[in-house]
Amino acid sequence: MTDLSVFQRKIADLLPQIDIHFNEPMAKHTSFRIGGAAGVMAFPKNTEELAGILKTCDSLSVRYCILGAGTNVLAPDAGISGIVICLKDALDGMEQLDATHIRVAAGVTMTRAAVFASNLALSGMEFAHGIPGTVGGGVYMNAGAYGGEICQICSSVDVMDATGKITSYSPEQMEFSYRHSVLEDTGGIVVSATFALTPGDKEEIKAKMRELMAKRSASQPLDLPSAGSAFKRPANGYAAAMIDQCGLRGFQIGGAAISTKHAGFAVNTGGATAEDVKALLAEVSDRVFRQFSVRLEPEIRIW
Repeated sequence: MTDLSVFQRKIADLLPQIDIHFNEPMAKHTSFRIGGAAGVMAFPKNTEELAGILKTCDSLSVRYCILGAGTNVLAPDAGISGIVICLKDALDGMEQLDATHIRVAAGVTMTRAAVFASNLALSGMEFAHGIPGTVGGGVYMNAGAYGGEICQICSSVDVMDATGKITSYSPEQMEFSYRHSVLEDTGGIVVSATFALTPGDKEEIKAKMRELMAKRSASQPLDLPSAGSAFKRPANGYAAAMIDQCGLRGFQIGGAAISTKHAGFAVNTGGATAEDVKALLAEVSDRVFRQFSVRLEPEIRIW
């Protein structure tokens, strides 16, 4: 294993123009506010810089992780010895392509993209308003809320592979399914996505977005650090209802707890570690399985 200090010097020498932070706490970049230091965290400003980082990782045989807004990630307490490449607010930009299509860079938040669409009087992204992650992360995992999913509006995705090559994927090639895309299997990186939307009334679109945001605020524990829904929706039923029926609302291990406001959320009540969260998720999954014979799977991406 490459000695970290030597590794850091090599990265600084090989990528002098790129914004790089050393020993950067992952807790600063995840909505859970959990995670040890990343040996190197890079913030590429464009696809050329991203490609340069990937090629450097390959030349040094160094593992890299892609981070968006960190809203669906549980980072390890021990930190990450390789490179974390953060795309939020780095790969930036939105543009209208024609009357019904917009292209959005991976580092743009879902909320910003939804507002951009609404200002153009384009409907279809209302569900994304309030989803805290980036477009890159949303496409990667086919994010959804309130009956809407990325796969319903995505018309193409520009994907970079480990060599820096960018290929346009069709919706069919993306192989979207519930909280999943082919990129989770291939390791491709979303650099931008094009969405096909529908002309509508701007005020009606904005009213719908306000309505969904009010629902989110009323039902979800937005006042505590979390990573959104803790578990995927099972084939039959709802994770939150099953957790609630097991009497686990408010159940706590260390600083991690099942929210008292919404049983589908795991929250950091203060000082929670990644091990606390993992133990909590495992125990909740076990108890639900014992009562319902249904195995809940984490929706949180555990690094």
